[in-house]
Amino acid sequence: MANVKQVKRPLSPHLQIYRPQLTSITSILTRITGNALIVGTLLAVWWLLAAAVSPDYFATADAVATSWFGDLVFTGSLWAVWYHYLAGLRHLYFDAGKGLDIPTAEKLGWGVIIGSVVLTVITILLVQ
Repeated sequence: MANVKQVKRPLSPHLQIYRPQLTSITSILTRITGNALIVGTLLAVWWLLAAAVSPDYFATADAVATSWFGDLVFTGSLWAVWYHYLAGLRHLYFDAGKGLDIPTAEKLGWGVIIGSVVLTVITILLVQ
């Protein structure tokens, strides 16, 4: 046991030399959008609670919710909902054992990204 040979094995690629793939980016974005939805939810809940507290407090919350910051948060949340929804459908497709080859997975990734942007724009146009 004293004469054990040490085998030199290659180290894993570091993030600085690893080229991100579309499938890994979409997976990471799914997690980010899921967590980012909390910000929009908190702003909406704050706005609703402020309406129940007092008119002055509601005026403050309404000013924030309808400001450029509120528009940015709610528009980002809208995109995040669509992205998270489409990515969930994509993962259900993967769970069925389909679309697991690289070309199909990349097409589905682009479909999720482009589809979420298109659905966000359509939703904004329909709501206004």
